[in-house]
Amino acid sequence: MCQVRQRRFPRIRSHVGPARKYGLVARRLAPAPRPGHTARLCSRWGYVVRTLLVTALAASLLVVAPEAQAAIAWQPCPDQPTAECGAVTVPLDWANPHAPKVELAVSRVRATDPARRIGVVFVDAGGPGGSGAEFARAPYLSAGVRARFDVVGFDQLGTNGSSAIRCSSELMGRNPGDDPTDEAAFAALARHNLAVREDCRAGNPVFDHVDTARSARDLDAVREALGERRISFYGISYGTLLGQQYAELFGPRVRSMVLDGVIDHSADLRRFVLDRARAVEEAFGAFAAWCAADTACVLHGQDVHAAWERALAAADGTGLGQRNLVQWAFSEIRGGAWEGLASLIAEVGAARTDFEPNYDSLRYAVVCQDFALRFEDFDEYRALREAELRAAPTLRGTYLGHEEAATCVGYTDRPSNPPHRLDVDQAPPLLLLTSRYDVATPYEWARNARRQARGSHLVTFDGPGHGVYHANECTRTAADAHLLGTAPARDRTC
Repeated sequence: MCQVRQRRFPRIRSHVGPARKYGLVARRLAPAPRPGHTARLCSRWGYVVRTLLVTALAASLLVVAPEAQAAIAWQPCPDQPTAECGAVTVPLDWANPHAPKVELAVSRVRATDPARRIGVVFVDAGGPGGSGAEFARAPYLSAGVRARFDVVGFDQLGTNGSSAIRCSSELMGRNPGDDPTDEAAFAALARHNLAVREDCRAGNPVFDHVDTARSARDLDAVREALGERRISFYGISYGTLLGQQYAELFGPRVRSMVLDGVIDHSADLRRFVLDRARAVEEAFGAFAAWCAADTACVLHGQDVHAAWERALAAADGTGLGQRNLVQWAFSEIRGGAWEGLASLIAEVGAARTDFEPNYDSLRYAVVCQDFALRFEDFDEYRALREAELRAAPTLRGTYLGHEEAATCVGYTDRPSNPPHRLDVDQAPPLLLLTSRYDVATPYEWARNARRQARGSHLVTFDGPGHGVYHANECTRTAADAHLLGTAPARDRTC
């Protein structure tokens, strides 16, 4: 859903980018005593039989119980020798202890003040598709946090160094259009999506095993391999879903958790699209108000909405195309890059997007399994599209929300990780960070997560952008204090 970008205000620095319990069922290991028969093991043969039964039961426990994680064999990272790289082996299917094994790429940067080390903080850059292992090696968190924690990240299965999923770019390029206008076009999009999914599934054995609930189990396996009893966690955007699901499954193992740009996993299809559409329209209005008040905006003194409509009209004539212009404008809004957005509108010039390397592939495998983005028919699609356009007429809807929902057109199976209300009662209080004008993970999503996660706290940056740890000193200090445990968390606006 997002990529890593850094800005200053108004170019805000930003990042884009129920546990199944394995139990044993005791089986009857010998016939029940016959009526009138005294079942006793009073001879040496009885001792042997009893010993064999105990041995057999112990063996069955060894087979069924999850395997203990071996310590990670760390080596200096090839691109950054001061960091350590390794791998953790996990089952392809956590529900099947006999499943084939897969390896997860892991990175660690040790605490710079080992004498005062608190523990480990896992980091996740979101996406889906962002490399957690690479993110751990970047000095993103403040020096004060990095002094006290080993910073650890892993590539979620299907990403980067962990069996990255790559769907056919040629096949994906045959997309008939993600805004069908009639039943025939809707059916064509459904056929296309299913063809991509089946082809990608055939070429990537991990395809059906990469939803975020599964990644939460992988995170705990890395924790175990590190020998840590509890962990801290910082995640951005889609990485906040990993944090939420880990806190749901393994709450007592969480020491502290900061979620920045909050995913609302309880969002249904309509909210998934319309919450974002409303956020886009509101953010563009805030951008226009900034242009009216600040001479740094190259559109200062102009009617910003009229300038945007002129840019749209000119986009096709320049070869840029309206779709690309909308996509790039959305990217600038998401990054809080208001100066850049103004320049883009004024010049209708070249721009670029920064989605993660295999984001397009992982939408099919991850987003469509983490959310119930299922359209019953074209009529349902058309009704939602009309509502989307009413909610966000300026940018013609929500680019990101619409694109992700359209990717799942044709899916009829139940998602493997269906959306639900957040339940983290076993975890310590969470700290949620958000910006007031976030268009990728809307403000309403963070507020909703705050209501669901009792005892959690919300820090709101009163500005634009997606991922606000580095927005200003206020947001960064609040997050650091929560991770370090130096100050109690509280709701506040920065």
